Amino acid sequence: MSNAIDQTRRMLSLVTYLRERPGARVDEVARAFGVTEAELIGDLNVLPLCGTSFRGGDLLDIDTDGEQIWWHNPGTADDVAQPLRLAADEATALLVAARAVANLPGLRDSDRQALLRAGAKLEAAAGEAAGGSSRLSVTFESEGSVFATVDRALTERRRLWMRYYSPARDSLTEREVDPIRLFAVGHTYVEGWCRLSEDRRTFRLDRVAEIRLLDEPSDPPRLEPRDLSQGLVQPAGDDPEVVVEVGPGGRWVAEYYPHDSAEELPDGGLRITLRTPDPGSLRRLALRLGRDGRIVAPAALAADARDAAVRALAGYGE
Repeated sequence: MSNAIDQTRRMLSLVTYLRERPGARVDEVARAFGVTEAELIGDLNVLPLCGTSFRGGDLLDIDTDGEQIWWHNPGTADDVAQPLRLAADEATALLVAARAVANLPGLRDSDRQALLRAGAKLEAAAGEAAGGSSRLSVTFESEGSVFATVDRALTERRRLWMRYYSPARDSLTEREVDPIRLFAVGHTYVEGWCRLSEDRRTFRLDRVAEIRLLDEPSDPPRLEPRDLSQGLVQPAGDDPEVVVEVGPGGRWVAEYYPHDSAEELPDGGLRITLRTPDPGSLRRLALRLGRDGRIVAPAALAADARDAAVRALAGYGE
């Protein structure tokens, strides 16, 4: 279901993006939204069901030659694009996702009404196949309200204030951010210009502890979109390899840290292999894990982590 929700979020932004960029290149649009070209083409195949403004009589007609994308708002009934047929599971997933997003706290009323109209069109087009969607529901928790606030900041070009949890530092920081875009790669992120670090940063929405929309206008530098086709974090092949073994209480490491592999261990833990340009930065991770995990390799880093733990324990005894 999360894939359908991510797709719905992308399509809400695609219409505006393509309207402002006639003839946009497929590869550039895919990079901007952090999806593969195949996923983008899939979105373009679904958009004709929703229309350009989610009002009746203006269905969206997509025209692409595989390299560029054009869109047209048909002027006569004879030109209206024919709705695309959906499989029952596709219709159900999209309807449930649209209703879930429409219930997000903080969503603009105009967007909420647009989603409800789009859902009504999808339900009418799907016919009996849409029946199962009424028995399913998805509820967003804190991430939902964060998403709505970020989405509003992007539309109104306003700055954000947030308290953000950094797992690498195990701390909360306060910062102001000029948002650039929302995207999903496994989790949902906002990319923006961080005024604290004076650099481009990426923030995972479920790590935002508190967020507010500021009156200051958002004014990020003009930056080329990052290529996310190979994932959010792309360690270099020659970065040092680190092996960490964690028990059941440390399985969260596989979620928070990009890794090459995660092998199941007999005790319910994981043997995680990852790459990082700065292996020493994982020393803090080893201290946080305590009995729930340890660094196995390289040997020098493992010994360094043990020494750090001994020094920390000695400090408590003083």
